[in-house]
Amino acid sequence: MTTSDVVTSFAADRAAIGAALAGFCDRYLGGVPSPVSDAIRYSLLGEGKRMRGILLLSAFDAADGRGDAAELAAAVEVVHAYSLVHDDLPCMDDDDVRRGQPTVHRAFGVRAATAAGLAMVPLAVRCATDAARSLALEDRVVSAIVVELMRASGAGGMIGGQLLDLEGEARPLGLAELERIHRAKTGALITAAATLGGRAARASSERLDALVTYGAAIGLAFQIADDVLDVTATTDQLGKTAGRDVALQKSTYPALLGVAGAQQRAAALVSEGCAALEGVGMLTPALEFIARFSVERTS
Repeated sequence: MTTSDVVTSFAADRAAIGAALAGFCDRYLGGVPSPVSDAIRYSLLGEGKRMRGILLLSAFDAADGRGDAAELAAAVEVVHAYSLVHDDLPCMDDDDVRRGQPTVHRAFGVRAATAAGLAMVPLAVRCATDAARSLALEDRVVSAIVVELMRASGAGGMIGGQLLDLEGEARPLGLAELERIHRAKTGALITAAATLGGRAARASSERLDALVTYGAAIGLAFQIADDVLDVTATTDQLGKTAGRDVALQKSTYPALLGVAGAQQRAAALVSEGCAALEGVGMLTPALEFIARFSVERTS
């Protein structure tokens, strides 16, 4: 498979995930009052990389999965979208722009945005459960998928990482502490996306372990790249406000290691993740492309 083939495949995956998200809105938001339902639609259907969902689909394919896992991939994107809604709130990072558009609280108000984010958590559970069942997975696997998704997004994962990130503002952090924050804040959901693709494909424990290693490495590399882009790219390039880390007095990888040192650390993580998959015969062109993209992207 050439790079062009991978890019074409990802475009199809992105479209399938977008269609699944639109289907979720039509199927599940009928009883949700406005403006909360409008805020959820705005968050879920806006432009985005869909990187976590595409990662899940790529892992599913690498593990020889059968069936259409687009809805399961979209369920992971529901969790990611919720995290962005709350991350942008005034009590968090207080940001005005996301994906080149006004953030949800700017478009619909703080109350609606807060409620929308909260509503998207049980929505993701429902979507993931129904999607896993549609793949004819055993009940124990369905349960494991939902538990893993919620664990990755909860106090021991994304939410806990966000709290530690907020507590670290205006306070110098060492590299170990910074990595602990970002393995939870950013890495946990990316790791879950990779491993859920494997679980849905009924992968062996050895292959699941490799996907965990790969996902954790790529998740941290992705965050390092975010830190670098925050100081090297413009708001127009990023689709969100550049320079926020400095404004919020956050410790970052460029601040600790320099831009070149941060890039070297990210590249080493990519090599580590790819080596884990190669060892179990799962390093497909798609998964290698995602790993490289996580650190070479410009937005």
